[in-house]
Amino acid sequence: MNIFNVNIVKLRENAIVPVRATSGSAGYDLHACINKDLTIKKGELIRVPCGVAVELPSSEYAAFVFARSGLGMKYGISLSNGVGVIDSDYRGEIQVGLCRTSDGDPYVIKNGDRVAQMIIMKVSTVNFDLVENLGKSERGSGGFGSTGR
Repeated sequence: MNIFNVNIVKLRENAIVPVRATSGSAGYDLHACINKDLTIKKGELIRVPCGVAVELPSSEYAAFVFARSGLGMKYGISLSNGVGVIDSDYRGEIQVGLCRTSDGDPYVIKNGDRVAQMIIMKVSTVNFDLVENLGKSERGSGGFGSTGR
């Protein structure tokens, strides 16, 4: 297991430092840090501040924000951008963009609610080599659905 330290700052007193729900959890829960409830209806996009900022240990790491499966399956709440990326040099507040895709009563987010999960991963820095052709592969240029259902 690769354990390292990540500096974190609470930007507001009522912010909750991200934690893993269980010892087997991959993600650290991000909590809403808001002064009043936020309501999200079908088709709406909202931004939920989390009240914390992080300093990743180096440019070899980035933090990725993923949806919570329970919010998605039960209430149709997902991330507005699919997956959020927190670059190693970003020092601002972590905020989560949410959208609602399902019908039903509006969903209310309260202060302290878990709204997403953050996973910190190594990232690769590469040099792109401009070439005339790419090597052949079994799949080739077959796109969406080309390998079957």
